[in-house]
Amino acid sequence: MIRRPRIPAPDDFTAPSHSPLVAARLGLWLAVAFGLCFGTGLLSHYIQHPPGWFTWPTRPVNLYRITQGVHVLSGVAAIPLLLAKLWSVYPRLFVRPPRRQPIRLSTHALERISVLVLVCAAFFELVTGLFNVAQSYPWGFFFPTAHYAVAWLVAGAMLLHVAVKLPVARTALSTPLRRKRALVEPGRDDRDSSERRAFLRTSAGVAGLAVLATAGVTVPWLRRVSPLAWRSASGPQGIPINRTAAAAHIVVPPDWRLEIVWPGGRSSLSLTELAALPQRTARLPIACVEGWSASARWTGVPVVELLRWAGAPTGRPVRITSLETDGLYAASTLPAAHASDPLTLLALRINGEQLSPDHGYPCRLIAPSRPGVLQTKWVARLEVRR
Repeated sequence: MIRRPRIPAPDDFTAPSHSPLVAARLGLWLAVAFGLCFGTGLLSHYIQHPPGWFTWPTRPVNLYRITQGVHVLSGVAAIPLLLAKLWSVYPRLFVRPPRRQPIRLSTHALERISVLVLVCAAFFELVTGLFNVAQSYPWGFFFPTAHYAVAWLVAGAMLLHVAVKLPVARTALSTPLRRKRALVEPGRDDRDSSERRAFLRTSAGVAGLAVLATAGVTVPWLRRVSPLAWRSASGPQGIPINRTAAAAHIVVPPDWRLEIVWPGGRSSLSLTELAALPQRTARLPIACVEGWSASARWTGVPVVELLRWAGAPTGRPVRITSLETDGLYAASTLPAAHASDPLTLLALRINGEQLSPDHGYPCRLIAPSRPGVLQTKWVARLEVRR
């Protein structure tokens, strides 16, 4: 007679790392990592696609560098924490739904659905995020739109999961790692406590090492100890780039002139005339959405002073258009606060050198506390909006 294999039950998994206490502590750490990643990701999305109520300050100049660095590094930390969390709770997958108890059955189904959505959405966010920092896109959808939409799915599923599991988590978190057992099992509690602590310390240590190995992309003094940092100070003129002039099909015409347009007027000037205007030098970062950042000394004409020279109105948003014609970020809009900031430059030089073609020759935008994709290169036109 052939016996059917018995379906495992949660009680078959006796390792201390599968305890509710471990799962609750890992869940708390993971919630912090996901919370930081979600909050800073929303900021990045709203900076690039601002709704009418949103404003972003120009100071401190490193603000976006910090928030986007936190976004990427908290996502990196979440990967080992998520794997450890799944290991701690996977025996719960073998819990059979209660029969003839509609209320408990519906709660069980709600919990399973929230877990399924949460795990799938979280892995989607983390995996596609890793591909994004590597600038590899082996899919047919637009990454920013999909990443933003699924982030809300993760947030909703996490809130639902927390609501369902809150009583269990509260009880587990109030339990000390070491608890006395009956004398019938001498030494058992010490061993279990030691294994739980070791598992939690290992999970936290791996997450910390993952952050340390990649943090050099945005924390300059950690670059020497970050072997997995995907960007550094290397690149044309000492600063990394994402898109070369050749990839953007840039051809600077010999008679290039910068066009300045506003309601009721227009002006233009050559590169020689632009270089003859009063210049300002400022140390500002390029902070990319992929998480890497680097600072440089930029020299150019403040946009607000350029508008005043042309006789254009100030204190308004300014549309910056590139010579690039087929890129997703061939143009950007400077909010009024950034357009009026004296550190927002139409840069002609970087670290004392004339801009190379890959860095935006003949001139490029550099503004404080802005994503790199909005620091438009190869500028051809400034349009003052109403």
